[in-house]
Amino acid sequence: MWMLLVLFYGVVKGAREAVKKKALKKNTVIEVLVVYTLLSFLLCIPQVKDAGGLESSQYLWIALKSFCIFVAWICSFKAIDKLPISMYGVLDLSRVIFATLLGVVVLSETMSPLHILGLFIVLFGLLLLKFKPGFIKRAEMKDMLESGTVMERVKEAGLSDSSKTWFYVLLAFISCILNAVSGTMDKILMKDMNSSQLQFWYMLFLTLYYVLYILVTRTKISLSVFRNGWIWLLAVLFVAADKALFIANADPASRVTVMTLIKQTGTIVTILAGKFVFKEKNVAYRLFCAGVILAGIVLGVVA
Repeated sequence: MWMLLVLFYGVVKGAREAVKKKALKKNTVIEVLVVYTLLSFLLCIPQVKDAGGLESSQYLWIALKSFCIFVAWICSFKAIDKLPISMYGVLDLSRVIFATLLGVVVLSETMSPLHILGLFIVLFGLLLLKFKPGFIKRAEMKDMLESGTVMERVKEAGLSDSSKTWFYVLLAFISCILNAVSGTMDKILMKDMNSSQLQFWYMLFLTLYYVLYILVTRTKISLSVFRNGWIWLLAVLFVAADKALFIANADPASRVTVMTLIKQTGTIVTILAGKFVFKEKNVAYRLFCAGVILAGIVLGVVA
């Protein structure tokens, strides 16, 4: 059952990427990020009746987990804004490695040879997505020329003269590490609390952090953002996926190392969304990569 819950999380996580792209067409990154966090918390309010009874130290640990995600999201958005998407995508692969290492070192989980092989196959498939062969790049460039988006892609492919590449690479790594730490904390925290307790307080603290952020940075949020239906859908998907993940973490049989592999189904869903929702062309190669990733996940899960 816990594997099915994590699979649900991975599928929804992949779907969220497509919804996020739709939402960002109407509002800025910060507006979407702040408002969908707020809406997600509001959706969690009905759980307040089951959220009490924690010890003081547990509130502090949840606040720390929320802070990890808050910093991780800020770092990742800043890195995405300044680094070429292809470079950031490769750096983001380290999240799988960090999460696996934490599962082995912190939680003392063991990995069989087949599990390790599955991990390497997943990483190989993800790398194939980032380092495309020449004929694929040429076909994509042709499509961009025909669609008129080539200048946008050229712009994102280079850093401005004033940018410090190493700094934004560091931010990307920090984001990956903090996301892995948060995932490990989920497994530890769910040993002594229920999913409602963790989700309610996690979202409350995360919302408070973002309120402080927009107050300190004086970021303006347009009221029109609340009319963006994609953000509302994003919030629903976010809360549903996290609920499933927290319940999965509460199962004593669940393992972070296996969860990390199953979560990569999100990549497959994103590729399919590109094909069937956004009508992207030349996706055959990406579907092949998705097949490689799926093979690695299956091998790692059955090991």
